Amino acid sequence: MTLRAGTISLVLATAIATATVFVPITQAQSFTVLHNFTAGLDGANPYTGLTMDAAGNLYGTTQYGGLQSNDCFLSNGCGTVFKLARQGSGWIFRPLYQFQGIPTGDGANPLGRVIFGPDGALYGTTAYGGSDAGGDCSNGDEFRCGTVFKLTPQPIPCRSFTCNWEETQLYAFMGATDGAHPLGEIAFDSAGNLYGATQSNTAYELTPAHGTWTLTVLHAFAGSGGFDPVGGVQLDQEGNIYGTTELGGTGQEGTAFQLVPSGSGWTLNTLYDFQFGSGGINPAAGLIVGPGGNLYGGTTNGQPNPVVYELSPSNGGWIYSTLYTFPYQHCCGVAANLVMDSAGNLYGTAGGDAVAQIYGSVFRLTPSNGGWIYTDLHDFSGGSDGGLPVSRVLIDANGNLYGTASIGGANGYGVVWEITP
Repeated sequence: MTLRAGTISLVLATAIATATVFVPITQAQSFTVLHNFTAGLDGANPYTGLTMDAAGNLYGTTQYGGLQSNDCFLSNGCGTVFKLARQGSGWIFRPLYQFQGIPTGDGANPLGRVIFGPDGALYGTTAYGGSDAGGDCSNGDEFRCGTVFKLTPQPIPCRSFTCNWEETQLYAFMGATDGAHPLGEIAFDSAGNLYGATQSNTAYELTPAHGTWTLTVLHAFAGSGGFDPVGGVQLDQEGNIYGTTELGGTGQEGTAFQLVPSGSGWTLNTLYDFQFGSGGINPAAGLIVGPGGNLYGGTTNGQPNPVVYELSPSNGGWIYSTLYTFPYQHCCGVAANLVMDSAGNLYGTAGGDAVAQIYGSVFRLTPSNGGWIYTDLHDFSGGSDGGLPVSRVLIDANGNLYGTASIGGANGYGVVWEITP
């Protein structure tokens, strides 16, 4: 186990407050599709948000597509990593990597957002694939335990459309005490250590040394501590880790948690237990850290409706406040992390239900006079504009928004979109 110095204690007290919710308003925006996925080498069905580099280029992943193979889920390709590069007033799409599954054991089906590490490389996770040597996940590449990977550009510039970056596998999960199926957000600390969570109930740290990475399990979730931490993790400036579990806890409907370095390990603090009958439940989206240490997140379901919520530190405990309640019962809440701009506005995507012909939306919540104003920025139709967004929103310096929708578009395999004010 990685040794940690210092002990931080937290006395938990939870009070419930409800912020004033204003009547939703809709503001005119300009919506543009930047790329329609084809299920070819470019990929299919993007389920994660985007990352932007200093030049304004976009990077993302698709769950399916890429190299067509019988070795991945639904035989529809193992997924891709891609780049959208700015060129004048337009965008050029470039595939960066196509996962191959069993032939190489490189991973399959990325369901987490890629981010830039301290060395300038791209880092991410695949939910499946990887090594099957001694692993506890079932046979078949789609059911192997998943990986953490790094992508770096080729040392010699390549002008080909299909010039892959070089992939390095940092860790292949084995499905036992280390967990399996890494999902959600990953994060780096100031020392270059990488943190994340797996659907099979572990929070982990990967520490680099001499060209290799060592995995340490920080916490194994179970029962009253929650389980299924599918939203990943977020770090604050003190190195504390925050996240959610979609299920479990005392109310069996999920938790918001904090992991604090303590002595030789980490201490789990449950900040809030979601309860059936008291608003939002099943927080699949992770937490983000805002000014003053306030935490923000959303739920995918609710009793009766899903919500956007805030957790505020107060006298050693945490106060839970509902910022907005979505109008659809048991449907169409927030499945990906929120984003806050410099003015304190929150942005996110609300999922949908194709059976009910609700295809999701992009929204903004603006703080105003002790409450929050909800603005609907775009409602997806499931057609040419895409549908069922399961991604966080990206905001650039000019206030433009970017994201993905997992279905729809010109070919039915999802889109990358931009909204300009």
